[in-house]
Amino acid sequence: MSFDRTARQIFFVEFIKSFMLSMRYFFAPKATLNYPFEKGPLSPRFRGEHALRRYANGEERCIACKLCEAICPAQAITIEAEPRDDGSRRTTRYDIDMVKCIYCGFCQEACPVDAIVEGPNFEFSTETREELYYNKGRLLANGDRWEREIARNLELDAPYR
Repeated sequence: MSFDRTARQIFFVEFIKSFMLSMRYFFAPKATLNYPFEKGPLSPRFRGEHALRRYANGEERCIACKLCEAICPAQAITIEAEPRDDGSRRTTRYDIDMVKCIYCGFCQEACPVDAIVEGPNFEFSTETREELYYNKGRLLANGDRWEREIARNLELDAPYR
């Protein structure tokens, strides 16, 4: 009979210890986020959706040097260019196949004028595969939409480049 009493006492003590441990974690701050409503911080070097940037006067930055096309390991970038009346070159076609893209960031690093960047947007799901083929118009629209964040991230990252 004393054995049963001792076993019950041990069980009760262990139950109280485990209950106290549970209560400590129950009232502690949560480690997870309620994702659609709360978003975690992103690094200035985060590589998300691609964008083509413009100068402050509205002219596109891309000078059609094709370095991004040459350095892309997945061969996801296609550029066609022609000279303009003033002698400079500009792109007539700038396509990125986001299905092929591996988000390595080489295109951004190779660009001498910071025209192509990988912006802060990571929420770009689609319903069809065709929506993942970005043309020049869509890339410029992304650049216009995210320009403030892109410029801030490039400024924060500048000391490390």
